[in-house]
Amino acid sequence: MRKFKLLPIVLIACLLLAALPGPALALDDPVIHAASAALVDPDSGRVYYELNSGQRAYPASLTKVMTVLLAVEAVERGEVAESDQVTASESAMEGMVEDGSTAGIVPGETMSFLDLLYCAMLSSANEAYNIIAEHVSGSISAFVELMNERAAELGCSGTNFTNTHGLPDENHYSTAADMALITREALSHQLFTTLCNTVTYTVPATNVSEQRSLSNSNALINPSSVYGSAYYYEYAHGVKTGHTNDAGYCLISTAERDGIRLLAVVMGCQAVERADGSGYELQNFTDSVTLYNWVFDNFSLQEIVSSSEMITDVAVEMGSGVDRVSLRPSTVVSAVVADDTDISAIERQVVVYSERDGEPLVAPVSAGAVLGELTLVLNGDVLGTSELVASTSVELSRVEYMRARLAETFGRPAVIAAIVVLVLLAVVYFILVARYRALHRRHVRDVRRARAERERQAAESAPSAPAAPPSSRRSAPPRRPNSRDAKPASPSLDYFTEDEVQSRETVKIASNIPSEENKKRRDYFEEFFRAQHEEAREESKEEKTDSQ
Repeated sequence: MRKFKLLPIVLIACLLLAALPGPALALDDPVIHAASAALVDPDSGRVYYELNSGQRAYPASLTKVMTVLLAVEAVERGEVAESDQVTASESAMEGMVEDGSTAGIVPGETMSFLDLLYCAMLSSANEAYNIIAEHVSGSISAFVELMNERAAELGCSGTNFTNTHGLPDENHYSTAADMALITREALSHQLFTTLCNTVTYTVPATNVSEQRSLSNSNALINPSSVYGSAYYYEYAHGVKTGHTNDAGYCLISTAERDGIRLLAVVMGCQAVERADGSGYELQNFTDSVTLYNWVFDNFSLQEIVSSSEMITDVAVEMGSGVDRVSLRPSTVVSAVVADDTDISAIERQVVVYSERDGEPLVAPVSAGAVLGELTLVLNGDVLGTSELVASTSVELSRVEYMRARLAETFGRPAVIAAIVVLVLLAVVYFILVARYRALHRRHVRDVRRARAERERQAAESAPSAPAAPPSSRRSAPPRRPNSRDAKPASPSLDYFTEDEVQSRETVKIASNIPSEENKKRRDYFEEFFRAQHEEAREESKEEKTDSQ
């Protein structure tokens, strides 16, 4: 009975385990036959897949992508024009092989520069590339030198060109990765894109030939190519085929579906007889389609970050009631990722310009102002980028602004030095003022002391008046002054006390006493008070002068 009770529990546990999501399986690489290959994003350069992409190989006619790139750049610089009438020279035919690709151009034939470019890209005419090189650079050797210089500028590290068309030469080589770099640059020029995506073109009659009908050799975009319609791929565009016995079958092409753009380079492919005996299968076409389908079936364009998501925030100085502002992407950030990718595992690299530059962000800040950037990285590959903008505006606080300006001003070395000098001058001034006042007070005390001493000496040196009789207080006969004296003798002060002498009332009293002696005393006291008045006035003037 216990066995039957445990059975439902075991079954329920198994169902629960089956319902749990298992670990994501790693995406299997595509199976191709090329000796080397590279599958990249033509815009960002992101690598989706590579096989021996840095291995040197003969590029065959893939070389011609570089030749046409330099011709298109010469047109854009104005050095040559599409309408230029170019005549084929004898030297342009040197090095040609009987079974090589050709448009039948002969020495002395004249056609427009644009028609030469169509002969080069659609028919892969070897002679057309030499004619283009001579018209652009004056000689084939000079043009080949320019090809190698441009390859180095683009970052090609495994490439060396010895001719314009890719006919066999042991010193003429490249890599799948380098050819992807060159093609990415070429696709950035509109004229090149137009040329490589053209399926058919008619060259007008020339001075030696009737009109020519050209057909693109890329079977992915031309179902009427010499290789048949079996390889036509509706999502494909351009670019260039190539083949020699040493190089094998090569192809550079592009494709786009559901917003995903791809650039594929395959080199060293073979032509394999089909099992049903219906002909040969060209692996450069089938491998390219395999690579494209591998991405289109297993990857998708997904929104990684929305434009409303707050990525980070940054400090703002002098903001009115706000000290931080949030940053959001200016646009939606989408990327092509494998369908089983964990979006949360994508690394977000955030750069805030103010923090990077070591400079504070200062208000005012407008909503939408670019303050940083966001980069999405997965396994070392950059998936996409977006500018980071302020989500809201931050107004300037005038109080904080004034405080910052004052702090900035008083923080300058020149201002600090000026303040120190002013403080020192103020200290010296107060010391001098205090010293002056102390000296002045001492001077005033000395003056008063000297005046009191003079008054005391004057009082002591004044003559004493004779004592008056008790009954009549009549004055004694006056003493006649000596005619040789400078001034009359001082009157006797016996009639008055010292305090009475200091009072003007004494003078009044003395003046009312009718006698010659009293008159002399009155004159003495008037002279005495006048001298005191003059002395006091002089002292007052001195004090005023000292205070000024």
